[in-house]
Amino acid sequence: LVGTAAGECKDPQTMVPRAINSVIWRIGLFYVGSVLLLVLLLPWNAYQAGQSPFVTFFSKLGVPYIGSVMNIVVLTAALSSLNSGLYCTGRILRSMSMGGSAPKFMSKMSRHHVPYAGILATLAVYVVGVFLNYLVPSQVFEIVLNVASLGIIASWGFIVVCQMRLRKAIKEGKAADVSFKMPGAPFTSWLTLLFLLSVLVLMAFDYPNGTYTIGSLPLIAVLLVAGWFGVRKRVHDIHSTAPNIEKQQ
Repeated sequence: LVGTAAGECKDPQTMVPRAINSVIWRIGLFYVGSVLLLVLLLPWNAYQAGQSPFVTFFSKLGVPYIGSVMNIVVLTAALSSLNSGLYCTGRILRSMSMGGSAPKFMSKMSRHHVPYAGILATLAVYVVGVFLNYLVPSQVFEIVLNVASLGIIASWGFIVVCQMRLRKAIKEGKAADVSFKMPGAPFTSWLTLLFLLSVLVLMAFDYPNGTYTIGSLPLIAVLLVAGWFGVRKRVHDIHSTAPNIEKQQ
């Protein structure tokens, strides 16, 4: 989300490092801190799968109606996550469209500068999730989690690889140096890639959903290659005309 919004930031060199650092301490405080607090207050075996640990904790304290309150909190968090997904995906699809990697209509913007075409496409995927919940309600979470994990792992993997290539280009004098650098790179970059690979290995042993998801990787690779052959001419045309446009400006 921070990386997506960076393209619309007026002063990215100042705002992006500040935003990233704030995300780190917020995760440490609200996520890691809350989990640590729950473990310290109740024995680990007091929590059960299928029930919110916060509901379990407050129920032990005798707080009334806590189940309904926590459901409201969870739904609010889910809606917030969906809203963030719409924001990011809509703009990513527009950027891909402008670069030739997505259909042309994905670049359409409303008069309020909202990429409505990409948002509508994202909503269509959300509707598919609703149908999955109707067809296989007991397995839909596992299915969506595993499929989404592939996208997340691939995204972060490409981000790390791009960061490593950027460092190499900076050392060779082919790119300008940056002030906000990844601590411990390139060792932390390789560790991140190793961690992402280990997640894929663990998913493969999570039968049946995880195993089937990893087994579908060859099919996904074939579809990606076919998609690239379908758009490469348009991508080449766009990138070949871009330098000429910049010279004219």
